[in-house]
Amino acid sequence: MDQKGYRRGSFQSATSDEDMLEIAGASADFTVADDDPPLDREMGGFSSYNGGGMNGTSTMMDFLEEPLPGVGTYEDFNTIDWVREKSRDRDRHREITNRSKESTWALLHSVSDAFSGWLLMLLIGLLAGSLAGLIDISAHWMTDLKEGVCLAGFWFNHEHCCWKSNTTFTDRDKCPEWKSWSQLILGHGEGAFAYILNYLMYVIWALMFSLLAVLLVKGFAPYACGSGIPEIKTILSGFIIRGYLGKWTLVIKTITLVLAVSSGLSLGKEGPLVHVACCCGNILCHLFTKYRKNEAKRREVLSAAAAAGVSVAFGAPIGGVLFSLEEVSYYFPLKTLWRSFFAALVAAFTLRSINPFGNSRLVLFYVEFHMPWHLLELVPFILLGIFGGLWGAFFIRSNIAWCRRRKTTQLGKYPVLEVLVVTAITAILAFPNEYTRMSTSELISELFNDCGILDSSKLCEYVNDFNSTKGDDLPDRAAGPGVYTAMWQLALALIMKVFITIFTFGMKVPSGLFIPSMAVGAIAGRLLGVAVEQLAFYHHDWAIFSGWCSQGADCITPGLYAMVGAAACLGGVTRMTVSLVVIMFELTGGLEYIVPLMAAAMTSKWVADAIGREGIYDAHIRLNGYPFLEAKEEFSHKTRAMDVMRPRKNDPPLTVITQDTMTVEDVETIVTSTTYSGYPVVVSRASQRLVGFVLRRDLIISIENARKKQDGIVSTSVICFTDYCPPLPPSSPSVLKLRSILDLSPFTVTDETPMEIVVDIFRKLGLRQCLVTHNGKLLGIITKKDVLKHIAQMANQDPDSILFN
Repeated sequence: MDQKGYRRGSFQSATSDEDMLEIAGASADFTVADDDPPLDREMGGFSSYNGGGMNGTSTMMDFLEEPLPGVGTYEDFNTIDWVREKSRDRDRHREITNRSKESTWALLHSVSDAFSGWLLMLLIGLLAGSLAGLIDISAHWMTDLKEGVCLAGFWFNHEHCCWKSNTTFTDRDKCPEWKSWSQLILGHGEGAFAYILNYLMYVIWALMFSLLAVLLVKGFAPYACGSGIPEIKTILSGFIIRGYLGKWTLVIKTITLVLAVSSGLSLGKEGPLVHVACCCGNILCHLFTKYRKNEAKRREVLSAAAAAGVSVAFGAPIGGVLFSLEEVSYYFPLKTLWRSFFAALVAAFTLRSINPFGNSRLVLFYVEFHMPWHLLELVPFILLGIFGGLWGAFFIRSNIAWCRRRKTTQLGKYPVLEVLVVTAITAILAFPNEYTRMSTSELISELFNDCGILDSSKLCEYVNDFNSTKGDDLPDRAAGPGVYTAMWQLALALIMKVFITIFTFGMKVPSGLFIPSMAVGAIAGRLLGVAVEQLAFYHHDWAIFSGWCSQGADCITPGLYAMVGAAACLGGVTRMTVSLVVIMFELTGGLEYIVPLMAAAMTSKWVADAIGREGIYDAHIRLNGYPFLEAKEEFSHKTRAMDVMRPRKNDPPLTVITQDTMTVEDVETIVTSTTYSGYPVVVSRASQRLVGFVLRRDLIISIENARKKQDGIVSTSVICFTDYCPPLPPSSPSVLKLRSILDLSPFTVTDETPMEIVVDIFRKLGLRQCLVTHNGKLLGIITKKDVLKHIAQMANQDPDSILFN
């Protein structure tokens, strides 16, 4: 247990009431605490010596009544102890249940305690839904601001501005109330100079938005950058990143997310919305004592908040719950499933009440298809799945290589310049192409759209033969010149999106990956869909079409291909399967398309897994060196606990504390001369028989508290970890009894225990360390970080990469 902590100066932030942990009353400096604080389990109270005169008696304090401030809490960049946290919650719940039988007031307190979880979910859903509505409305308005302004009211976006106009349906985007910048400045919107002016204003607005976003992130909340999902996965696994879910992060992420999306960068708001919802959950936890004081309970709330975030991002409450279960949560009990569903439901209802897009839908690209698909169409759907898997693997490798270069070169020192350069390149390339100039959500909406009679998009400029129209469904028709123009523009948009997203994701602005990945897949799907449609139209007598696609029939739906392609590319990047399919069919409102979506999602996952096992979030977790123990990977190597434990051969002996022979000065010397986060307590150095385990943090706080509040505690006072201390001469100073902070049941394994069992124990119990014994004698210790390093070493990776960076 000789590793240093991974605290770095650039990640230290001021403690605030909404941060990930409380350190009330702690006066010691813990900047050198080890990365994996050891286990302290099944202790009803976490108290220290509380005074007892010269006889040195100790009183066990009830944790519900008199907890010593600071004892039992965690340092920044440390892992929580799941076993201890669950034990503390069971003790708290048992105490409340027992007291509820004594009085009516205690019964009411018990009822309010049980109801508090549901009330918290209600508040999270309301706040997350409201913020999502605010972000949607603001981003829509600011995106249109790059192209013009509404004279009827500058706060209207283009669509809302033209609602009351008397223009015809085909000219609905050219209403007199909406003026482009060239019309406003020059008085006309035609000609080369007007085009150049609009081009220039578009680039200037994009640069202004991105500059403001990166400056706000850099100056006020560095944690507000990126997607946030890799860090949330790590936090939900038990790691503490103080300030990551604080109020400043919430405020800055909400503002800068709007700016980043409006700047036209190839990013989305869906991933960051999960971070925003988790910030809401963490802050609201402080209204309820049982969630404020228990890190494991708080992580149950954060799992539900993540579900609410996806619910408002896609208008998919069930998909949000499955996303939280499949992708981000480490510990997901059944009651968290119910509460996640409730939070997602409330969040979706709140966003629906706000109606940010004015169409009674929760997302801009909601679409409904009614035509059935044919079994033979599974072939192009699977081809889209293969494309999605290849794109996902290519993107992950390229993006991780670029992000590693950013970390290890001078590039990382100039985040503002990087954002401005990428924004400028994106804006300059995007403006000439109408499919990249529009927001990515609008692009996906256009690609998902099933062409109708009134559609004026280039994608719907087919050669019409209305004599063959049957009802509302249009038959497959020959593509007109508009469709062919759109195909070339979409092909160029695909190339741009594929490459520019690699450099965008990971910059110091809020950046989600869901929308850009879906856009790449939707473009590829629409291109393939139109190609299959035209093939069926011109060659309907071929054997593959003759049985189900006769002339004049509506056989192929290109929008469905776009939807399947979007699912395939998103699955290839994130490796989501079940939650992805559910999110997509909630988006479309059609259960009949589950099989195409499943085929594409599974194919993309198989193809991507064949090239590289990690999804984008797991890859970023490894890149940043977070101590995340992946539960999905099997450990199959034949190593033993003695091969991994510390100390190794030629290492100094393990630092231990004896149960009743060391003085306060001796213990303080050990604490100040080492950086370990805890120490085994043994009967004697000679016997090495294990008594228990004590945390460094609890030792420091307890000794300082005893020095201040207990008379007679001096440097020569003996520290006793047993109920009965050995007799001392009458002239000796008071004995400091610290049995109450000693963990009497630390997890132990023998030195011959296979590492696959040790890894399983760490994963399933959420341990941070376990002690290694031989014939009852203490041999060494294995920390979570030792396990991660060993797994990396067995995979031929650099074990020193497991450092928080």
